[in-house]
Amino acid sequence: MAHLKKYSSRLTSYTERGDLPIDNNRGENAIQPFVIGGKGWLFSDSPAGTHASTVLYSLMQTAKANSLEPYAWLCKVLHILPTAKALEEIDLLPPWTLPAAN
Repeated sequence: MAHLKKYSSRLTSYTERGDLPIDNNRGENAIQPFVIGGKGWLFSDSPAGTHASTVLYSLMQTAKANSLEPYAWLCKVLHILPTAKALEEIDLLPPWTLPAAN
């Protein structure tokens, strides 16, 4: 009951103003990747592990920024990379070099 009394003015404001959002989903969705990453980074117990996590997270965000589905792009890269015989083949793998239709 004390909690309700403490925040009653904010609740009343919400019921009186239709322009106020009912939730904070937009804010929550904006920070979700960082929260998920933070939980994963708890288990990076070495500088090398932290570096690997950072590189992978960066690659996934870069794929998204280039309108690629990150998992599909990574599967494609991991399939092609072991058989690449020339630097030119590897140069074709970054997300910005592939077509966006995946």
